[in-house]
Amino acid sequence: MTSKQRAYLKSLASNLNPIFQVGKASLTPELTEAIGEAFHTNELIKVAVLKNCADAPGEIAQMVAERTHSQVVQVIGKRFILYKPDRDKPKIVLPG
Repeated sequence: MTSKQRAYLKSLASNLNPIFQVGKASLTPELTEAIGEAFHTNELIKVAVLKNCADAPGEIAQMVAERTHSQVVQVIGKRFILYKPDRDKPKIVLPG
């Protein structure tokens, strides 16, 4: 992913609210599965890491990206953005 594409995705994600929260239990298999299923309807997902989570948001983002075959767009503070294009009908067209 180029920096131009990353910047475009960041601008799209700026209006999104987090749809998942990682809490005290950190990254559970159920949460990973739920995030993976959310990519069926959304290509861009924002996740919040709560204060009571002991793991670093960057590490959690990398683990989720590996397990869901998505890409980390940005980690900022206690939030991160993931992107996974739809195989059949991509809704987001990245700039060349």
